[in-house]
Amino acid sequence: MNPVSSVELPIVAAHRPVSVSFEFFPPKTDKMLESLWDAVRRLEPLSPAFVSVTYGAGGGTRDRTHEIVSRIAHETSLKPAAHLTCVGHSRGEVDDIARRYWDEGIRHIVALRGDMPDGQPYQPHPQGYDYAVDMVAGLKRIADFEISVAAYPEAHPDAPSPDFDIENLKRKIDAGATRAISQYFFDPAVFLRFRDRCAAAGISVPIAPGILPVTNFAQVQRFSAACGTTVPDWLADLFEGLDDDPETRHLVAATVAAQQCRILSAAGVDLFHFYTLNRADLVYAICRVLGVRPQTA
Repeated sequence: MNPVSSVELPIVAAHRPVSVSFEFFPPKTDKMLESLWDAVRRLEPLSPAFVSVTYGAGGGTRDRTHEIVSRIAHETSLKPAAHLTCVGHSRGEVDDIARRYWDEGIRHIVALRGDMPDGQPYQPHPQGYDYAVDMVAGLKRIADFEISVAAYPEAHPDAPSPDFDIENLKRKIDAGATRAISQYFFDPAVFLRFRDRCAAAGISVPIAPGILPVTNFAQVQRFSAACGTTVPDWLADLFEGLDDDPETRHLVAATVAAQQCRILSAAGVDLFHFYTLNRADLVYAICRVLGVRPQTA
């Protein structure tokens, strides 16, 4: 079923107040760094609940992540959350990073297992936290962090079954996590079914749907194949022939994501997490559709 065309919802502001959060990634070049800060400044007036900064595969962006999180904390009005992964670090190293964040006033951690570099099968660090649930428990022993964890509406690629995946999410919540952020998806029904299954399993913390506006369809296909996200045929049809037409591609992307959010909002979802890819234009427009506007004095 094509949720974009089959559900008749006008593109107008959501009827209920919603909360949003944004995700950024550490840039590799000075030009990309400039683009990141342009995005941060553009989205800052929307007063998101928090903004998160990712951690590269194998912990490869550790220093850049820390630098950006600290700068957001000290130079903007935003509340930053630092991604932290099990991969590539001993427990002592993870704990030291966490203590450093706490000492700098960073109170929110996104605790993740993480991915191995170059697509290798996951292997816990010999002296590290084995999985995210272990890290969550360790972080709560260090300080009373707010902790977000990952959720997978279509199940994590390494999970033996969807039920196991939800049980693992429940363990992370029971260990002290206060929120879950979902992997991106494209069919709203996928998230809504997942939300219902989580509720049936006794998971009561907020679960923010992860929304990814599609700016590069070929790239999204590659990402989705790696993370287990289904790319519907209707989405491929919408982007077919637009490789050399960025303006139309962006209009289509904004319309698809805005309609996705409208459907979720109509089903009672009141918080959304946007994967910005360090670009603010589409996310800003979608937030406006949801009724999220710059705060005025």
